[in-house]
Amino acid sequence: MPAATAASGPVLNSPAKSPSLANRGAGRWADLGLRAASALVLLPVVLYAAYRGGLAWLALLLLACLLGLNEWRAMGRAGHLTAAARLAGALYIGLALVSLVWLRHRPGGLGATALLLGAVWATDIGAYLAGRFVGGRRLAPSISPGKTWSGAVGGLGAALLAGVWLGRLAGLPPGRAAGLAALLSIAAQAGDLLESAAKRRCGVKDSGRLIPGHGGLLDRVDGILAAAPVLAAVIYGLGLENGSWNWHP
Repeated sequence: MPAATAASGPVLNSPAKSPSLANRGAGRWADLGLRAASALVLLPVVLYAAYRGGLAWLALLLLACLLGLNEWRAMGRAGHLTAAARLAGALYIGLALVSLVWLRHRPGGLGATALLLGAVWATDIGAYLAGRFVGGRRLAPSISPGKTWSGAVGGLGAALLAGVWLGRLAGLPPGRAAGLAALLSIAAQAGDLLESAAKRRCGVKDSGRLIPGHGGLLDRVDGILAAAPVLAAVIYGLGLENGSWNWHP
């Protein structure tokens, strides 16, 4: 494996290491501590950069973009993807970067960015908890066998709660905030499935090893990659970029 991908390259699937259903059920919370520890380290950095905006936010996004492109390059190599497929993935990451910069630096950008991050993170947490507590029917077994319908519903419900609360702080009516949060949750879950499909196509388990408990950076931000352009398009298309998103913590 090249040195560039040894630390952050994709983790190949290994049939010998695939756990049985029984083992997955017994160890369903085994990764919780590591995931929580990683979040506690990364969360303050992201929140500080988002709050400060300007160069701090731009620098964080550029670093994340470079790391994500490096992971995608390694995945493309592992999966022998065509040049067109690799370019499409790179443009997908780049579109999210442009959307995140535009969202934060527009009038009222802190409120819009907070709603985006809060809805996507709430979706991840709600889906994780509901999927493990409730379980049940698989959402897309051919793409990501670990995801369930209960997790999808739990993620949507958590996003609605977070969206209404953050929308109030941003000066949005509850109905509009809930609608945006629901849209972002659906987009984030679609982005999660899209990345799972890409990993399956490339024959890798994780996009990399950068974040303990999560895998690579793309494994952590797959929902944001899909949701950010959606929010930017809605705000621009519906004329919500007029500064009505005022942050009142």
